[in-house]
Amino acid sequence: MVASASESGARAFSFTQAFRRACQTVGDKVAVVDASASLTWNQLGDRSRRLGAALQSLGMRPGDRVAMLANNCHQYIEFYFGVPCAGGIFVPLNFRLAPTELAAILADSDTRILIVDAENLQLAKQVLELRPMQHVLFIGPSPTPSGMRDYEDAIARATPLDPAHDPVADSEDVVCLFYTSGSTGRPKGVMHTHSNLLCSSLAFAAQIGLTDQSIAMIMSPLFHVGAAGLCLPVLHALGCIVMVPRFEPAKVLESIETHGITVMTCVPTMLRMMIDHPDMRRRKLSTMKTILYGSSPMPEALVLEAREYLADARFTPCYGMTESTASVSSLPPYYTRPENWALGKANSIGRSLIACEMAVVDAEENKLPPGRTGEIVVRGPLVMKGYWNNPELTAQTLRNGWLHTGDLGYMDELGIFHIVDRLKDMIIAGGENVYSAEVEATIYAYPGIAQCSVIGVPDEKWGEAVHAVICPSPGIVIEEAALLAHCQTRIAKYKCPRSFDIRTESLPLSGAGKIDKPALRKPHWEGRSSKLI
Repeated sequence: MVASASESGARAFSFTQAFRRACQTVGDKVAVVDASASLTWNQLGDRSRRLGAALQSLGMRPGDRVAMLANNCHQYIEFYFGVPCAGGIFVPLNFRLAPTELAAILADSDTRILIVDAENLQLAKQVLELRPMQHVLFIGPSPTPSGMRDYEDAIARATPLDPAHDPVADSEDVVCLFYTSGSTGRPKGVMHTHSNLLCSSLAFAAQIGLTDQSIAMIMSPLFHVGAAGLCLPVLHALGCIVMVPRFEPAKVLESIETHGITVMTCVPTMLRMMIDHPDMRRRKLSTMKTILYGSSPMPEALVLEAREYLADARFTPCYGMTESTASVSSLPPYYTRPENWALGKANSIGRSLIACEMAVVDAEENKLPPGRTGEIVVRGPLVMKGYWNNPELTAQTLRNGWLHTGDLGYMDELGIFHIVDRLKDMIIAGGENVYSAEVEATIYAYPGIAQCSVIGVPDEKWGEAVHAVICPSPGIVIEEAALLAHCQTRIAKYKCPRSFDIRTESLPLSGAGKIDKPALRKPHWEGRSSKLI
């Protein structure tokens, strides 16, 4: 006889219970693939529970933090599940940060156990000089460095944790900390609960139609919530994830053909690089059914060009942030069909997921009617618990039950939300508000633009001036005068760039694959007082 919830002491469903359910349901089905291994659910479950036991043997107690500094690999998924199975909190680390920044995160989270791979070993050594760890587990074929323990040896020696035992006391317990950068320089640890991860995964899986036949490519780093925001919904839908360590067009196209990828997240910059690669024309890509995108406008011309090779793919814009546990909205693919592009919805952020509510408010936090621009706010079980060790910032961001996103936008007559700009990306030129996203969309409509980012730069007369940083497509020469004339016929003169920086090299990208605007702004604003840095 199956015990009732009250008899078994069960509480609200946890992230770890969902993992156990997947292992029991489709144990022999492949769950995770990377360059070195292909793991079934049974194998993933066994290795994850062994990792949890190994961590406990090192002194990890319930609620302790364990960090990982690694490229995408199957061990990263074991980390996602193994740490919570032992009652801990997992902390993914951004390997693009400086050693001082990583040391600050380890100090802020009071992490005492670190897992590192061979590719990030030198970075880890610099971090450890600043913030020593009690224990370090090393992933790699090379000899284990002195003072570290071999990851594979540790899990091989461990006895797997009992899958029937769930260490989670409450679904509102914190399960992970995803750190995000802030204007103050202090790292912000976003607390996600078991409930956050489950609700986010289930709502997103339902919204975009994930099933046990879904095969997702994870090419953004798993330290970023955007990658987790696709990885975890696919796994909870009992699908399969295929990981690549980093975005390389040739490797991505090969993986789509080899593994029969059905869904992936791809920002416009990545899609442009794939189309420009010669392998796009010779690979068989017919399995691709869903391409999720966000972060910047997807030009219609780029989608039309991509459809030549990805004829069966649905293009689906999504919107979310670390504080909302990944996506909170998406647009039905109906609006991104070529015949429907003129409806003007393709570069919206869509409607809210079933598990959350979105609204637009003014500066006094009054809800605004359709068509009025204000700040987009979100509430529901997807919203973070708060910032780790930072109640003041938590109170500023979570007000009256709503997460204040810092994004300016409006809702249209169909309940579809549109982003106008980030509050911090808005340029104030001579007292006029210039939305960088609008200028970028105008520039992307000009032929031969591979990447574009519009920022505000200091101007003695106007306070700020509109500045466009551009990378043309291969073999394309962009004439500034012609591009400026193009802009002047489409947007107001005060919105047009006052200056251009046309580069031959790709623009810097953040961990999420977005163009790194702070890096582009920094040379212009160093030594000045500005909210934009």
